[in-house]
Amino acid sequence: MPRHARASRLPPIDVGATRIELGRARYLARSLAQTIADDDRAAFAALVTREALRVFGEQHVADFKLRPALTDLAGDLDATTCQLAENIGRTAAVLSFEEGAHAITSLYTTLIASKDRSSLGAFYTPPALTQRLVDLAEEGGADWATARVLDPASGGGTFLLAVLERMRGAMSGSDPAFVLAQLGTRLAGLEIDPHAAALSQALLDISLWPLAAASGREIPTFVRVCDTLEEEAAPLYDVVIGNPPYGRVGLTPIQRERFGRSLYGHANLYGVFTDIALRWTKPGGVIAYLTPTSALGGQYFVALRKLLAQEAPPVAIDFVHARKGVFEDVLQETLLALYKRGAKPSRFQVHYLDVDSELEAKLTKNGKVALPADPAAPWLAPRNPEHVALIAASEGMKHRLSDWGYEVSTGPLVWNRFKPQLRSRPGPGTLPLVWAESVTADGRFVFKAEKRNHAPHFKVEATDAWLIADKGCVLLQRTTSKEQSRRLIAAELPASFVEAHGGVIIENHLNMIRAKGKPKVSASVVAAVMNSEIADQVFRCISGSVAVSAFELRSLPLPPAKAMGAIEKLVAAQAPRRDIERALCQLYGIAT
Repeated sequence: MPRHARASRLPPIDVGATRIELGRARYLARSLAQTIADDDRAAFAALVTREALRVFGEQHVADFKLRPALTDLAGDLDATTCQLAENIGRTAAVLSFEEGAHAITSLYTTLIASKDRSSLGAFYTPPALTQRLVDLAEEGGADWATARVLDPASGGGTFLLAVLERMRGAMSGSDPAFVLAQLGTRLAGLEIDPHAAALSQALLDISLWPLAAASGREIPTFVRVCDTLEEEAAPLYDVVIGNPPYGRVGLTPIQRERFGRSLYGHANLYGVFTDIALRWTKPGGVIAYLTPTSALGGQYFVALRKLLAQEAPPVAIDFVHARKGVFEDVLQETLLALYKRGAKPSRFQVHYLDVDSELEAKLTKNGKVALPADPAAPWLAPRNPEHVALIAASEGMKHRLSDWGYEVSTGPLVWNRFKPQLRSRPGPGTLPLVWAESVTADGRFVFKAEKRNHAPHFKVEATDAWLIADKGCVLLQRTTSKEQSRRLIAAELPASFVEAHGGVIIENHLNMIRAKGKPKVSASVVAAVMNSEIADQVFRCISGSVAVSAFELRSLPLPPAKAMGAIEKLVAAQAPRRDIERALCQLYGIAT
């Protein structure tokens, strides 16, 4: 990146100390923001980042000037806050251009109110992921010397900056005026937040300032402020890249009709932006998106998965594993995905991306996997190298819980809608209320209600018949995380317990696996399978969120019911869990 060369007599930069200083200054700015009313936070964030960016630009280019979109901001900062903002810009300029730019643009998203951040989906991408996603696009065939590139939710402009540098590298040695003209024609960003758009355009200006000076040409405007959901695809692009916003979105009737092909239930911004990318990518072009892992298996993405398989099947997927603190305020598990428009579905490469910091990541190949026969079903993909053989075995397993004679649903009671009916003691018209803590970590059912607001009994009213479970079943905890030793935590709810009380009420933090008629496999065996290590690992290859959803459980690959005789005997004999595990591994074709 262009910047004034430092004289050789100056001491080397202590990058670690600089990052610490920058981190402290950002922390102070966030602390100040938290003292400001939510409605005034956006204006405060704009002014702080404007001043930081002004100084950042001046440190790189002596005669740098901001555009009117930033200079015309209303309001002023007090002297102390202005000095803090200037210090952020000055300190960020000591680091690499990419790292410093990310420090300023990501500061903006942490200063605005959380409700605004959520509605905008404003969670900016760390440089390590930005560079890796650009690498993926290049591996997918992007030719930076000729490619037309769009980021439809460009945010702080990190992807635009990264692609711009690849394009400039591909045109190395060309006339500055030609380079500017090419960049202005072939690189574009769309952004709904005017200030984010202004920040990202300013960073592009800083980067290209020397080219403009050498050519006598103006720097093109790369970022257009607009609502991407309302834009019609005019030009088609070779690469659509970026970190689209996530979260539910309310669509207008016209928008819901337009994007209906990719919707299932409520609309998610990520799904809509993926549909947009499909519309704006040329045949043979690529889509490189930072993606929620839940898109691979969640029920709300069934239509989107089917659409992708038909129009732009995956070429490569990187699962992102990051230490705590790399992504500010983001809980969503993440992956990088590369899709190719018009390609035929084939086995695609999976990687494991271990992110040590915002700047560094290590890539490990996890092997190749195929899409399922029904692409709307969850896509099994290895979360670590040990899963490759397991998925290869699971791909050929066509049986599911429904083939064993079971259906899966969520416990029907949303307790806080029925607070007046909760009882601490049994009485006339009450039934036991089963909470998630009744399913113990070691796979037993122990009736208890020990957590705050949990009562052990429920007063049934005349209209509550739909809440009552009158038969035994298998219960699974509905919320677990990848950090837990097991994602699937199940227990058999004994029929004897249900019959003794005339029914039970099951709260909605539990899933119920219930027999349909006469099942082909006993409930005790179903519970044993759910509690097995091998089923847990297969589930991890499906699930991308903390929810253990009924949809994903229905999709779990299983051995045929007729092959479960040996497991039935082991469970009936109360065999050690290791013996049951060994027998299940044989059915899955996995060596123990």
